[in-house]
Amino acid sequence: MTIPELTSSPSLHTGTLSQEYTDLIAVVREFAQTVVAPVSAKHDAQRSFPYEVVAGMAEMGLFGLPFPEEYGGMGGDYFALCLALEELGKVDQSVAITLEAAVSLGAMPIYRFGTEEQKREWLPRLASGRALGAFGLTEPEAGSDAGGTRTTAVLDGDEWVINGSKQFITNSGTDITELVTVAAVTGAEGGRKQISTILVPTDTPGFTAGPAYDKVGWNASDTHPLTFDDVRVPRAHLLGQQGRGYANFLQILDEGRIAIAALAVGAAQGCVDESVRYATQRRAFGSVIGDNQSIAFMIARMQARAYVARTAYYDAAALMLAGKPFKQQAAIAKLISSEAAMDNARDATQIHGGYGFMNEYVVSRHYRDSKILEIGEGTTQVQLMLIARELGL
Repeated sequence: MTIPELTSSPSLHTGTLSQEYTDLIAVVREFAQTVVAPVSAKHDAQRSFPYEVVAGMAEMGLFGLPFPEEYGGMGGDYFALCLALEELGKVDQSVAITLEAAVSLGAMPIYRFGTEEQKREWLPRLASGRALGAFGLTEPEAGSDAGGTRTTAVLDGDEWVINGSKQFITNSGTDITELVTVAAVTGAEGGRKQISTILVPTDTPGFTAGPAYDKVGWNASDTHPLTFDDVRVPRAHLLGQQGRGYANFLQILDEGRIAIAALAVGAAQGCVDESVRYATQRRAFGSVIGDNQSIAFMIARMQARAYVARTAYYDAAALMLAGKPFKQQAAIAKLISSEAAMDNARDATQIHGGYGFMNEYVVSRHYRDSKILEIGEGTTQVQLMLIARELGL
């Protein structure tokens, strides 16, 4: 499978997509159904990383969707990535988050803030999917409060010496993970911590990825704690300006919220699709259960949630592509879509009855997976805080 050629900035209108976007959706949808779906239950049960699926996505060029061709990308845009995430999210959230984290958190900071030398050194491999990158932000005492970062990076001659720890880091311990961008305190300004971001190759002495977490969901997604014990990297590995790390990763998180919203919409729509399929086949009391108005109305409400959430992330993406402020819209999209995914997963499980509680059914995986969508890349409460601030409250 190959994705269609993408121009640098196709037109985007909510509800009316260009042929390029439509073709991309069709190709990723086929891949999700024929390659991802058949192995999803196995990887979820075994808690194994789907290397063969990642290789397929790499061959298609999905990891390079939003990057220019000069850096090994496909010449598309961020919205193209979102459309791919939505299709993958319908079938397997673990696969979708692997792509999302690799692109928006692993490679995008280098593209947004890196020097030309850093871009040419790292982006071709990350955009090809031959290597994965990760973003080391969260710590045991610094999650939503990123300003609480305790990991430090001190200059010693021409090297940064990094000490500290990170937790809940996606794509940080696979056999193809080659880079982690680490947020670290590099000094103080006006009594406040100066936070910078530094590129750390995973083969650097002193870097350790701890055992994988035993999670409720996203079982096929790679997530580890990280420790840095006198990790030394060249001074030139500073990403962006010293002291601008906090501002830079806030921008990355704003963009990432649109991507997470797209993934969540996929999960919400996947629950609708599975419920329609089940309700038109499952019979009880002499007819298919979809003939029961209570079931039909439940699914109709699920579809409404997915539609509204999709409209929200389309709008946020349109503003982003147009170079207009989108912080509030990204927060709204993330808030609405993550709640839609969780609500739809609950209702889909109810519609499936006892079968919905069996791991062999897709809706059971969505039920377990969707909760993290209300937590990762900014909790529901953080999104509400951001929206309130944009309103001047």
